Amino acid sequence: MSDDQTPLDFSTGESDDALNLAGYAQRAYLEYALSVVKGRALPDVCDGQKPVQRRILYAMERMGLGHSSSGAAPKPVKSARVVGDVLGRFHPHGDQSAYDALVRMAQDFSQRYPLVDGQGNFGSRDGDGAAAMRYTEARLTRISSLLLGEIDEGTVDFMPNYDGSTEEPRQLPARLPFALLNGASGIAVGLATEIPSHNLREVADACVALIKRPDLPDDELFALIPGPDFPGGGQIISSAADIADAYRGGRGSLKCRARWKIEDLARGQWQLVVTELPPGVSSQKVLEEIEELTNPKVKAGKKALTQEQTQLKAGILAVLDAVRDESGKEAAVRLVFEPKTSRIEQGELITALLAHTSLEASAPINLTMVGLDGRPVQKSLRQMLAEWIAFRQQTVERRSRHRLAKVLDRIHILEGRQTVLLNIDEVIAIIRAADEPKAALIARFALSERQAEDILEIRLRQLARLEAIKIEQELKSLREEQQKLDDILGSPAALRRLMVREIEADAKQFCDARRTLIQEEKRAVAEVKVIDEPVTVVVSLKGWVRARGGHGHDAAGFAFKAGDGLYGTFECRTVDTLLVFGSNGRVYSVAVAALPGARGDGQPVTTFIELEPGTQIAHYFAGPAAAALLLSGTGGYGFIATVEHMVSRQKGGKTFVALGEGETLCRPSLAMLPGGTLAPATHVACVSTGGCILTFDIGELKLMEKGGRGLTLIDLEPKDALAGAAAYTRSVRIEGIGRGGKPREEVLEIRSLNNARAARGRRGKAGNFSFKPASVARVE
Repeated sequence: MSDDQTPLDFSTGESDDALNLAGYAQRAYLEYALSVVKGRALPDVCDGQKPVQRRILYAMERMGLGHSSSGAAPKPVKSARVVGDVLGRFHPHGDQSAYDALVRMAQDFSQRYPLVDGQGNFGSRDGDGAAAMRYTEARLTRISSLLLGEIDEGTVDFMPNYDGSTEEPRQLPARLPFALLNGASGIAVGLATEIPSHNLREVADACVALIKRPDLPDDELFALIPGPDFPGGGQIISSAADIADAYRGGRGSLKCRARWKIEDLARGQWQLVVTELPPGVSSQKVLEEIEELTNPKVKAGKKALTQEQTQLKAGILAVLDAVRDESGKEAAVRLVFEPKTSRIEQGELITALLAHTSLEASAPINLTMVGLDGRPVQKSLRQMLAEWIAFRQQTVERRSRHRLAKVLDRIHILEGRQTVLLNIDEVIAIIRAADEPKAALIARFALSERQAEDILEIRLRQLARLEAIKIEQELKSLREEQQKLDDILGSPAALRRLMVREIEADAKQFCDARRTLIQEEKRAVAEVKVIDEPVTVVVSLKGWVRARGGHGHDAAGFAFKAGDGLYGTFECRTVDTLLVFGSNGRVYSVAVAALPGARGDGQPVTTFIELEPGTQIAHYFAGPAAAALLLSGTGGYGFIATVEHMVSRQKGGKTFVALGEGETLCRPSLAMLPGGTLAPATHVACVSTGGCILTFDIGELKLMEKGGRGLTLIDLEPKDALAGAAAYTRSVRIEGIGRGGKPREEVLEIRSLNNARAARGRRGKAGNFSFKPASVARVE
């Protein structure tokens, strides 16, 4: 540091020369983030290109790799040469990143309308990488002329390249909105984009409609662009309303699935052939998923396959015999699935594959890009098209002004030549005699310096009589063109008509048929067929569960592991659900049909559910979806809920009973069992650990479908807690611990229970028990 410099003080920030570290870091990070967002990751709404893509296209155009105006195709050059030119002149980053961008622009399975024509191995949709850049060759495709054709006509601004040695365009003069045609995918700092590709004909029609009617209603706009058109085809099964919502807000998710056909074989056999896949899905990925389903691996931390894995394996092997990939040059995608037997319903095999593989997947939509104002923003479909139309209007206007300036300059030159031809002899004499012929010509014929210079440089053969006729014809043509350009620049309506004509001409030249079918369908759900039959669910104290066929079993005949015992048995049916109540109030559900048989000790219930750390299993119940339970906590609150309200598809269950600090869940009590011999409960009995008992009408409780804390059941003493609450009709059994720690119980009949009758939430009556109550259960 020199003597005249002030030391930096990071602590106070009071000096004018001081630098606050927090402020500097914040500013530096924001600058970095903005650089990544605008300089690398997000496309521009004007031309739909990221900076590296724009630089590749411009460099290839300057290398003469674009199609000529006559349509002649250029000879391709090594990709390494293109990458070298891009790095050396415009993009001082890694060569692999530039080559990867070049490869993606050449892949017809990545871009709907590839901009680069690649020769050689440019990868496959199965994830195979492209060959090294020294082996592949590239040139521009014909459709790239829509991006580069007007680059030298004053249409866009140029800026210095990274070292100031040359210039590069800020945007390309796109004649169509390529941000929608080819889409884009990228992740920046705090921002991401996922723009799907669209059909050129549909996008062009939407642009024309918006140019003619800027206030075009959304429903008409979405009718013109009904949805994305993916390079690999497939089918969009989301509803028109879901697609419209994603386009309206600029964000959403579409449900997509593969397309297939059934091929009939000899002797009544058939096979399912998938010909198109959802976006981002490869044949290799589907094959790997089938392998994982039919030959599953034991999950980390487990000693054996889970019940879910075993069921999936059995389900798939029951309908699928073999699968093979026959994709090749003749068919980009051809996955063949052979059924187990020809007697299997075709819909059953299709549903199983769609439900358990990526043959049905989601495609995200996130229309985030750099807008016309240079800001990265998430836009709606209408905003994207409106901004591109504004950019195109500005481009056409700049092109017309550029062309008009050239026309006026040419007219000016030709008018000077016309003057010369009318006075050719005098002009020759002046040139021969004058010391300063340029000044003499200007003085004699009132010419401009531009005209005088042109006359002095003109060739003698251009002074022939035939040349005068050509000049006259050219002047006439140029003045007509001048008039047209003046009309375009002077009339917004004429400018819009020109835009419409050009868009329609480009669409006619480059349009193709839609590849992706849009047809609403329901998502495939694999239904496990379960035979409805009676079964008894046996649960041990340590959480081992099993199911034994039929009802009426003697509980004393069940054997358990050493140190374990019976928690309870539940007579239900195979189509019912086992509920597992956690100590934290979460409820987990397991299909009774998924439980192991009665041979052996069963399986731990923890193999079917995923408990949160620190959570213990408190209680169980098994029964039909319509069965109603009384749920309560030791804090004295409770409510009614049915089994179907507590069922969750997640192995992690769902939060259902709200418990206060230090509270625990009491044993659930069955209030109603539809279709059974058990009569619906009419009253509720609440017993506190202090020995108080309160009964009230069950109608005083609420049915809470989403769970919660419930209503106050009984007014508890400050140091008291609720031992349990039971819904009943005639009698209840109260269990507890007596002297010496021995278990005790007492059954209260309807007469004793009526003596404790009061309104819900009261203190209740002393029960005069000879033991401390611990739980309450209904007696049939």
